[in-house]
Amino acid sequence: MRMRKRPPDFMLFITVLMLLSIGVIMVFSASEYSALVREYYNHDPFYFLKRQLMWASIGLTAMFFVMNFDYWKLKRYIKFIVGGAFILLVLVLIPGIGVDSHGAQRWIGLGPLTFQPSELVKMCLIVFTAYGLAGKGHRIQSFTRGILPYLLVMVCASGLILIQPDLGTAATLAGTIMVMFFAAGAKISNMVGLAGAGLLAVGVAIAAAPYRMERFLAFLDPWKDPQGDGFHIIQSFLALGSGGFFGTGLGQGRHSKLLYVPEQHTDFIFSAIGEELGFLGGCLVIFLFALFVWRGLKIAITSPDPFACLTAVGLTTGIALQAIINIGVVTGSLPVTGITLPFISFGGTSLIFTLIGVGIILNISKYTTTK
Repeated sequence: MRMRKRPPDFMLFITVLMLLSIGVIMVFSASEYSALVREYYNHDPFYFLKRQLMWASIGLTAMFFVMNFDYWKLKRYIKFIVGGAFILLVLVLIPGIGVDSHGAQRWIGLGPLTFQPSELVKMCLIVFTAYGLAGKGHRIQSFTRGILPYLLVMVCASGLILIQPDLGTAATLAGTIMVMFFAAGAKISNMVGLAGAGLLAVGVAIAAAPYRMERFLAFLDPWKDPQGDGFHIIQSFLALGSGGFFGTGLGQGRHSKLLYVPEQHTDFIFSAIGEELGFLGGCLVIFLFALFVWRGLKIAITSPDPFACLTAVGLTTGIALQAIINIGVVTGSLPVTGITLPFISFGGTSLIFTLIGVGIILNISKYTTTK
């Protein structure tokens, strides 16, 4: 029987609650007008707020449950859960089962609700890979006996996600598993080779799809096609720039609120933060994510259990990479790709599984060796 050594990490818990609170407020502020003027949402300005509060409540409940469920027991079920997650990844591609939205088929319809299997797959593969790598010992230095089996599983999952298509999620998953390989002690030469292969694969994925190439070219020069492929990023620039240092005030945004910025409550919600809360508000969000990464990695480093260490590294890295990509897209530092800002963007599946991941990290924090 394992004894509980200490309460869960309080600073990580508070950081997550702060990010979640900012998210609920900004989802309402960014979506109020669009929900009010569109008949599809029954002209209800609280349409998105009510749903985000529902998802946040479910996610927090799941987080508290997982936080008190011994993470070690995940080993018993992870292979079955990963198998089921792969089945869902295949099902989402089948017409009639998968739900198409904006040219992407990433969701499975559940009556009035939808479920995004890729979010489940990300978390499951992190735990599965941590479970496998933790028992490798010195064999992790071997490419074929160490990382190859888990690399192949990751490639299969990323390939299925890429077909949906969802390059952002596929890249996040691949990057997370790569960091876990490094943390487990893989050879630097293998890591360099994999990093090169990964960059090549991203380049091929961009070149193979005309719309991705158009987005990439728009990223290089959005003003070349301001009414087409460059529209998203230009409107995001205008929203961020109009916020100035202190912002226009909560609920007072124009570009991010009055339907100029597309997906203002999901993929581009950081532009709403920059406009209404200004440079200071944007820096606060980035600081909170940095604080989250620090506490997550500290928990990993101070865990005496290799499985727990790698799981915490993977879950922390996955959330951090998703935040980096989202903020990079909104600020024009990366090409446009559809990926949400963790804890903050509107969305049920992403929020719930992100909070479940936090619950696992908090669970692990109970068994660390130092404060």
